Amino acid sequence: MKTLAIDQGTTSTRGILVDENGQAELLFSAGHRQIYPKSGWVEHDGEELIRNLRACLDAASEVKDLGAVGIANQGESCLAWNAATGEPLGPVIVWQDDRTNEWIEALRHDGAAPLVQERAGLPLDAYFSASKLGWILREIPEAGALAARGQLRLGTTDAFFRDRLTGRFETDVATASRTSLMNLATGQWDADLCRLFGVPLEALPLITPNTGDLGTLRCGTHAVPLTASIVDQQASLYGNGCRQAGDAKMTFGTGAFALTLTGPHLDQGGGGALPTVAWQKAGHPTIYALDGGIYAASSAINWAQNLGLCSDLSQISAFESPPAISRGLAFVPALAGLACPHWDRTARGAWMGLSLDTASSDMMQAILEGIAFRMAEVVEAMEARQPLNGPIPIDGGMSANGYFCQFLANTLNRELIISEQPELTAIGTAALAAEAAGRPFALQRKGKSIVPDEHSAYFRQIFEVARSAVQSFGATRLAGPA
Repeated sequence: MKTLAIDQGTTSTRGILVDENGQAELLFSAGHRQIYPKSGWVEHDGEELIRNLRACLDAASEVKDLGAVGIANQGESCLAWNAATGEPLGPVIVWQDDRTNEWIEALRHDGAAPLVQERAGLPLDAYFSASKLGWILREIPEAGALAARGQLRLGTTDAFFRDRLTGRFETDVATASRTSLMNLATGQWDADLCRLFGVPLEALPLITPNTGDLGTLRCGTHAVPLTASIVDQQASLYGNGCRQAGDAKMTFGTGAFALTLTGPHLDQGGGGALPTVAWQKAGHPTIYALDGGIYAASSAINWAQNLGLCSDLSQISAFESPPAISRGLAFVPALAGLACPHWDRTARGAWMGLSLDTASSDMMQAILEGIAFRMAEVVEAMEARQPLNGPIPIDGGMSANGYFCQFLANTLNRELIISEQPELTAIGTAALAAEAAGRPFALQRKGKSIVPDEHSAYFRQIFEVARSAVQSFGATRLAGPA
């Protein structure tokens, strides 16, 4: 039996065919538009995403032994649509979007943060879906009109996909745990959280396990069961073979994310790293994880490229100079604020230590190092609550950068494993789908070991001073003139 995994990510949609030996074959790949209508706004076209998902299914239409399909989604990206027609009421509001920052700050001022932390396990932040869905109700008149008639549907992108492609208005429990609307302890929508964000509970999808009978999809003339639906980061966690408490992985894509399993134990102790659902298989207990991320990873590199600091990524895979931080140059990659463990949207990116002899290569080197330092803060916040097993696998586009990987290993003072499998999100999605279909396959776990060759706590201290400085600047900017 073969399994189709559809990886619907922030920048592209990919259809990957995985056989019974865990071997992956790319069937379809297409990028989609990144829409930036205003500063801080990031949008996708929902219909474009649907077309790309259907293209993945069409690409698999001639696969005779296709037995199951799994879909991985972006997580916090969300939208509204008409229940009768399936037509979106506006664009997908992407997880990177921070249009609700001011509203979030008002909620925080009103004392809402403890309720959200207690029920959802999440901080008040525009990153999560709830404030975005509330914004839709406030700003799009048609949404309110449809809600009054009981014809409004709200949800993360997976619910939109499943509604349009299977006819079932459902979301999975891992994705729902990223909304700030689900009670993490019960695995159901929380009425108080829905009222807080102005989201009508009746417009939200049914929450299901991540695997099981999730509906039927059309692949050409064939009907194929959908047996897995999951957030892309959780899929990558599964694809990396993480199964025990303390197993962790890091992914470096548009943003960078780390997850570590805590098992069936729900840890809501606070400390910056976020409790979340890793997965729930049909008929089995929920498995939890700690989650942490940074908003800008490869997006910071792309930004620097657009500024003309680097014309080709091969230019930043190695440097003749010692680390930029050792020469007093630091970059804080807070281009969209600071996520875990600070959760500070007022911070903005900055180089510190620039001088007349600073070259563009030095600035690029500092960007790579800054991303590594930020991930070290995330890992440290996780390890304070859950000891990590080692070594830690890493994946994503930046895992191909030799300088970055070695600097990250040095900064963490920990062995890393760079996977030889570039499609770990798809592999994890396919593994869950195949298992649910009764045909599990063994994961191929091969990778290159990166061991630390030096470690300097002093470098971390320099970076933390720089990070604290951008936070102070951000807070001052937000406060305005006295």
